[in-house]
Amino acid sequence: MAQRRFRPLTWLGGHEMTVLLALACIVAGVWGFALLADEVIEGGTQAFDQKLLLAFRQGPNHAPIGPPPVQEAARDITSLGGTAVLTIVTIIAAGFLALDGKNHMALFVCGSVLGGVAASTALKDVFHRPRPDLVPISVYVSGASFPSGHSMMSAVTYLTLGALLARSQERKRVKAYFLLVAIFLTLSVGVTRVYLGVHWPTDVLAGWTAGSVWALLCWLAARRLQSRRTLEQETEHWETTG
Repeated sequence: MAQRRFRPLTWLGGHEMTVLLALACIVAGVWGFALLADEVIEGGTQAFDQKLLLAFRQGPNHAPIGPPPVQEAARDITSLGGTAVLTIVTIIAAGFLALDGKNHMALFVCGSVLGGVAASTALKDVFHRPRPDLVPISVYVSGASFPSGHSMMSAVTYLTLGALLARSQERKRVKAYFLLVAIFLTLSVGVTRVYLGVHWPTDVLAGWTAGSVWALLCWLAARRLQSRRTLEQETEHWETTG
């Protein structure tokens, strides 16, 4: 009788290669965040931050580039990473999952986002980086600058929701749609934070990195819980027509 091969990563559920890639991304993300934070503390990113921040500005008063409608659109987009909007989005997503019969997944989504809020707050308290004072700030802000809370919480919320909602769906196109929308929203919010002058570019990079790591951790946790049938299972039957 043939011996069964030992698969150390199968306890997380699913294919070993997928899990291994996710773990590699988490390690790379943590390492990248640590390097970036170290450079920020030592002032090694100052020239890069100033150059990129000023690239979004024009004229002697360093006003944001583009006409007033573009600036207003940036303020609208940046609000997608605000507490109020992210709370509404999370509630809507959790409600959808609950109506779809995935009550445990709905609770997991809420817990994942709340955990991300706690992580973001803790990181800001640790680094306490001042906000940019190089250009006029176009919107109200509060708290420390590193990492960008809007960027991190956009990644935490949209990427976590995108990954978990994708795992709850059957059709490949729907899965891809959730993930692409999540990535687009995350990137858009981060860019507007620099455009509006409320964050240094490295704040946004750090927020994206930390948020992506958190989203991957939540995704792996969901796989593990689904493999133990604590969370509702991913739909097994994939669409055959593409």
